Amino acid sequence: MASLDSFSIAILLGAVLVMAGILSSLLALRFGAPLLLVFLAIGMLAGDSGPGQLQFNDVGTTYLVGSVALALILFDGGLKTRFASIRTVLAPSLMLATVGVLLTALITAPFAKFALDLNWAESLLVGAVVASTDAAAVFLLVHTQGLRLRPRVGATLEAESGTNDPFAIFLTLMLVEYISLGSSTPGHVVMEFVQEAVLGAVVGVIGGRLVVIGLNKVALPQGLHAPFVTTAALVIFGGSQIMHASGFLAVYLAGIIIGNRPTRAHNSVVAFLDAATWLAQIVMFVLLGLLVSPSRLGSSVLPAVAVSLVLMLVARPIAVFVCLAPFRFNWREKIFIAWTGLRGAVAIFLASIPMLVGLSKAYLYFDVAFVVVIISLLLQGWTLAPAARKLHVALPRTERGPRRIELDLPGQLEQQLVGYAVRPKSLYFRRGLIPSWSKPTLVIRNEHILTPTEADPVAPGDYIYLLAPPEKAEALDRFFVDMQPSSAPDPHLLGDFMVSGEHTLAELAEIYGVKVGEDESKLTLADYFDVHLDRAPKEGAELALDSIVLVARSISGGRVNVVGLRLPEEDETPAPLTRRQALRKKLAELWTSVAGV
Repeated sequence: MASLDSFSIAILLGAVLVMAGILSSLLALRFGAPLLLVFLAIGMLAGDSGPGQLQFNDVGTTYLVGSVALALILFDGGLKTRFASIRTVLAPSLMLATVGVLLTALITAPFAKFALDLNWAESLLVGAVVASTDAAAVFLLVHTQGLRLRPRVGATLEAESGTNDPFAIFLTLMLVEYISLGSSTPGHVVMEFVQEAVLGAVVGVIGGRLVVIGLNKVALPQGLHAPFVTTAALVIFGGSQIMHASGFLAVYLAGIIIGNRPTRAHNSVVAFLDAATWLAQIVMFVLLGLLVSPSRLGSSVLPAVAVSLVLMLVARPIAVFVCLAPFRFNWREKIFIAWTGLRGAVAIFLASIPMLVGLSKAYLYFDVAFVVVIISLLLQGWTLAPAARKLHVALPRTERGPRRIELDLPGQLEQQLVGYAVRPKSLYFRRGLIPSWSKPTLVIRNEHILTPTEADPVAPGDYIYLLAPPEKAEALDRFFVDMQPSSAPDPHLLGDFMVSGEHTLAELAEIYGVKVGEDESKLTLADYFDVHLDRAPKEGAELALDSIVLVARSISGGRVNVVGLRLPEEDETPAPLTRRQALRKKLAELWTSVAGV
């Protein structure tokens, strides 16, 4: 019975620690403290050096929990990543995730060798352990501080923090193997890297596609979709690891593929994984805090502080400026990306690997990583929002998005029911525009529920609900916000190739002889783009109109201001692609055919 009581006490104490972490998040959010730091502090207070006096030194359990938690965090990050938003920043993100991590480790190593009195292999291991940015830290701090970053900067940070963990883990494992065995060859390292990267990518893509098929083809009972996807992610991760592939890369790619395909119960899956990711982070940080011994930090804390400052102020900025040199980032964006190189659980998790295999000085790596994470969260985490505003990479905050409810309708994938307040200056009220793929379902007016027919005409202050496919629902937002003033286009644009966006389809049909439906003849060209595009129009967006193609040439106030016409009689000879453009086109086509996004 005594042994049963000990298990019950362990369950009680574990639950109390996790609950303390959850409740402490309210205090942290109120005062702007980095949440991850709070979870670490709770673990330290509960440990043998704190008032809790809990004896915990199970590195194996910590590594297991950390692996599962990181897999779920990366999968959740991939699930929320829109491929269309990161497509244009894949090259700089991958440079930062590979070359950037390697440069950061190489620049940090000499300082670690001098400060900690290590040999070159050991100092490189210190650099590898702290080289990667942490996806959980980046995603969480950007979200909790209410930041809305410029799209290119935000997408670059998102893609980098999601893809650099596999390379940092590979680099750490190779150095641990070298220090353990005392020898290795460049050929072996290259082969191991190719095997892990290629196999991890293949398993991730195939696994993601299989999960999509399973979600859409298998009639699972209500409520089991989210657990199915979560366990499938862990199956992909575990299977990749067994095959000596990068499980972290595989699970991240699987998340991207699942998140970018229409699937059943998408919102419930995302909500479930949000909760699972939060719990995983809390448990992981509390366990890592339990492993820390403040009394052991005394001799290494000052050298570790020096290493962390070199990492943040020298190594990371140099790596970022070198990697982003070929790309069109201005100096403000580069400085912000360099400062957002947050270190979190990944560094401490990687530092637990030498402890797990029993390397000499293993606790030194762990203590250094712990100090680096603390300083990174304190300095970089607390100053993230002011830095974004000071460097002009933060955009004005938008209002909270509408609530979306999934409906499982027979014979098709889920539809989302989305509700909006009707504003007097909105595109919907002023122009009566609504995309063809959405369907008004009900209107609430003065607490009464009306059908769209009964509520016609809809008035400002009404609340309207529409049905829309989940992958397109967010595109409805722009029809229900206040219209921004648009600058007047050149009045002489009505010619052979350029047309003002305010001309109607009827006027275009009269001049160019194209056929236009009677129900669309009164639409302006700007309206036509709004109705038929799945997302907000961007320069270069194209739409077919009978025998001609309309091309968005200028955007103002979120709408198409100038439209280019591609006439059927035009005999255009496209300019030959450069080698770089041809390679990018082939890679994009390959990804689209393989991943299906």
